[in-house]
Amino acid sequence: MELDEMSMDEIVEKISDLFSEKKYSEIKEILAELNPADIAIIFDSVPEEKQVLLFRLLPKEEAADTFVELDGDTQEAIIRAFSDNELREVIDELYLDDTVDIIEEMPATIVKRILKNTDPQTRASINTLLKYPEDSAGSIMTPEFVDLKKNNTVEDAFKRIRRTGVDKETIYTCYVTDEQRKLIGVTTVKELLLHEPDDLIEEFMETNIIYVYTHDDREIAVRLFDKYNFLALPVVDLESRLVGIITVDDAIDVIQEEATEDIHKMNAILPNTEKPYLKVGVFDTWKARIPWLMLLMVSATFTGMIITKFEDKLNALIVLTSFIPMLMDTGGNSGGQASVTIIRALSLNEIDLKDIFRVIWKEIRVGLICGLTLSAINFVKIWVIDRTLLGNTDITLWVNVVISLTLVVEIVFAKIIGCTLPIFAKKLKFDPAVMSSPFITTIVDAISLLVYFSFATAILHI
Repeated sequence: MELDEMSMDEIVEKISDLFSEKKYSEIKEILAELNPADIAIIFDSVPEEKQVLLFRLLPKEEAADTFVELDGDTQEAIIRAFSDNELREVIDELYLDDTVDIIEEMPATIVKRILKNTDPQTRASINTLLKYPEDSAGSIMTPEFVDLKKNNTVEDAFKRIRRTGVDKETIYTCYVTDEQRKLIGVTTVKELLLHEPDDLIEEFMETNIIYVYTHDDREIAVRLFDKYNFLALPVVDLESRLVGIITVDDAIDVIQEEATEDIHKMNAILPNTEKPYLKVGVFDTWKARIPWLMLLMVSATFTGMIITKFEDKLNALIVLTSFIPMLMDTGGNSGGQASVTIIRALSLNEIDLKDIFRVIWKEIRVGLICGLTLSAINFVKIWVIDRTLLGNTDITLWVNVVISLTLVVEIVFAKIIGCTLPIFAKKLKFDPAVMSSPFITTIVDAISLLVYFSFATAILHI
């Protein structure tokens, strides 16, 4: 069977068989035909003691690209097994921003070895990038870009691209700087190809440049990629000097990291690791989950206090108890829907604190429509199924009215809470994701019970 006809699982199985038969030349031939991202998948399926050998079988031109795709544990194991010459060969082939990303994940002993095996200029650039705040645009940029001068001709530009482009992360977008390295224009290889060899760059370069500053939040840069469909985005210092570029692959990595972090926070998990799920130890997983679980457990005490306060009323009409889970779940789900929508809108800068009253008014109307719809359906369901078919005669018309009214009111309150908490959180410089499902559910549960028992007291006179 040809390699392009095989699934990834079949390729992994074939390589495992070749390893057991020590047919390393055949493994090398297979690796030469694969993409680095696919090769990284194979490493996850190979025993740790064979990973270094597998890496040494890679063609030299693919080794560095594959190394970038590997997870941190595998990279560390391979570096520890490397000789200094092997490490130097791989580091020399890496783009500078990839080297920095690797260093940030490695223990101090490994970092020391990596820096020892880089030339002084590269080491200085690495140290510069490491000084930028973790979530800044400067931390994800690369200083490897093609820069031109406005008085260069098209022919000059192509000569420079050919001479320096081999070491650059991208050569399609070229940046025009003045003598002080200030960014004054941008052009592309496409533009260069469409002009005559003796045309000057300044005659057709784009001067309306979109860029970010080194200390801007990296999410700002990511939104620019989304808005303008960039392949690369220039990064300047406070004096508008071009110091680096962010490429689209780095922007995608940020999107993935931020999405994973938000998912963790929205589900009450501390985002303390970037490792794959199966490579995170049980103890580390416990540490990430237990703080929020303890906090939410304690906060749930309030719902218990409310039920205890109305215990006598529940004893007077036991049937009310059976509907508490449904009411609490419905309220929590309603608040969660609103919060997720608002958090997304906040992350895309679609709304801000000034829009809060418009948001609340919209969610009140949505809550009323949702509440009335669910209340009507639930009224029929309780009367036909719970009372008639199941024969629960304790469910009277007025009990049904209490439950239905509670649904309408609690859903409106849940929508209001779900939309306002994330907005206030962002204004107070907290992460809106933290204010999502867990906290909202706890607050809405308490409100749902208060509304339920208030209606029951007023209407049923218990």
